[in-house]
Order: sequence, then C-alpha cells, then structure tokens
Amino acid sequence: MLELAGEVKDKSTWIETVIKRFVNESPENSLKNKENEKAWAAPLIGFSSGADPLYQFYKKDIGEFYFTPLEMFAKTYSNAKVTSNQLTVVSWILPHTDATKNEHRKETKFPTERWARARIFGEDFNDALRRHIVDALMKEGYEAVAPSLSPLWGTRVSGKYLITSNWSERHAAYTAGLGTFGLCDGLITPKGKAMRCGSVVAKIDIPTSRRPYKDRHAYCLFYAKGTCGKCVDRCPVGAISKAGHNKIKCREYVDSMWSFVRTHYGFKGYGCGLCQTGVPCESGIPPEIDLT
Repeated sequence: MLELAGEVKDKSTWIETVIKRFVNESPENSLKNKENEKAWAAPLIGFSSGADPLYQFYKKDIGEFYFTPLEMFAKTYSNAKVTSNQLTVVSWILPHTDATKNEHRKETKFPTERWARARIFGEDFNDALRRHIVDALMKEGYEAVAPSLSPLWGTRVSGKYLITSNWSERHAAYTAGLGTFGLCDGLITPKGKAMRCGSVVAKIDIPTSRRPYKDRHAYCLFYAKGTCGKCVDRCPVGAISKAGHNKIKCREYVDSMWSFVRTHYGFKGYGCGLCQTGVPCESGIPPEIDLT
C-alpha cells in the first residue's frame, strides 16, 4: 500500500491518482495559446503484464528489433535481476479536448492551430507526464523506464509494416485493454480516436486491466460491420483506402505541414490528424459496436 497526500492507496489506484492529478492540475497541460487552454482532457489508464504473450507476438510480427518490456527494462537496468512477470506496463490515453475536436472537425485539408499546438506542446506535456510517473515510482522504490524517452527508442524498417518504431505506445495501450485499431491505424478507445497515448515499464506488481476484445479491429466499423470508411474521405492525400493505411504517403504529407504551421500559426510545429475527427469513432467507440 502507498500513501498519497495522506491517503493509503493500493498500487493501481495510487498510480491512477498520480496520473490524473498531473493531467488535471499541472500547468504544463497547456496548448500555450493566449487562452492557455488545456491540451488534454481527463485520461484513461490501463495496465498490462510484461509477460503478456502479445509482446512476444509484436516482436515476431513487427520485427526482431522490437523491444519487449523485459528487454527495454533489462537494457535500462543492466544489473537488475528481473523476469517478465515482475514487470507492469502502465499505459494511458490523453483525449483531445472538445474545443480542439470541434475546430478540427471543420477542416478538410490542413491542421488547425489547436491541433498543431496539441501535437507539439501537448506531446511536450506527455513527455513531462512520462517523467513524472517514472519519478513517482522511483521515489517509492520501483525501478521504471519510459520507453519513448529512452535513448534506446528509435524508428526501424519493418519488412511487413515499413517504417515503425521499436516500441509502440498504441500497441501497449491495446495490450492494456484501452482500445483497438481502426482502418487508418489509429487506436479507437472509449474516449475516441482523437488522442495521444503513452506508457511506462516498471518493476511493480499490479493486476492487469481487462482486455474486452480479441480482435485488434473490434471497435472499427469498417472491419466489424463492413460499413463506415469515413476516415478514407477525411484524408486529404488518399493515404487511407479500404486496403488500409499508406504510412509513407501519410508521413510525407504530415512532414510537409511544418511550413504551413510556421507560416500560418507562428510557431514551429506540424500535424494532420484529420482522420481522427469527423468520424464516428472520434470521441468514443461507435454505438453500433456490440460491446457485450
């Protein structure tokens, strides 16, 4: 049991409280605009075991370069004696605010200013959250690492998936029961697809969250019902089709937005995310999906 602000908490409740308080109270959760609006709404949090077979599956499916939680932890703490089942992966979802989604939904070609600010300053906050969780765990005696902040993290070329990273925040969130993948590869969560996510690997024993699906596309109407495909229409460069997501074409367009954001909004940034708004899964799991 752990103590937080005079209250005794079990480990999962303690970590959830640490995350929620930081998201709700930290001044770093900001779009850094004149109104100083929050970048993110209330988070979702889930836990997966370092021994979950899905992590070995990702390594086999994506490429040998992909880190399992044990590999990431062991390379960070080289003297640690640890097994996979002693590790917990803490995952979270940071949903975009209604103001950001309402604005972005109206756009058809370029990222709106709020969206671009969330991509840059909101992800800066996400990094601060990663560090905050690691610090909180370490202070309680639990060794931890945020894979995306590790010098070990990087992008690689996968024979099956082209450009990919050696640790995926979305895959960790999927493993923790927080959402499934859509036609555009975005993660559809109970708070929707318009979000960012993060994770920390720690040597701590926490019960795993329930994973209420077996199909990686369970919450996507296109795959589950053969309907929708709205994200196809939302993409301004045709990087999404019924065949899936063209990562190269998508990345080229997103990278081209640096000049647009600098010219129109006056800061160094980029983004797109049009496929995450103006779609049935923007703010939740589509009601047509059977969750029983």
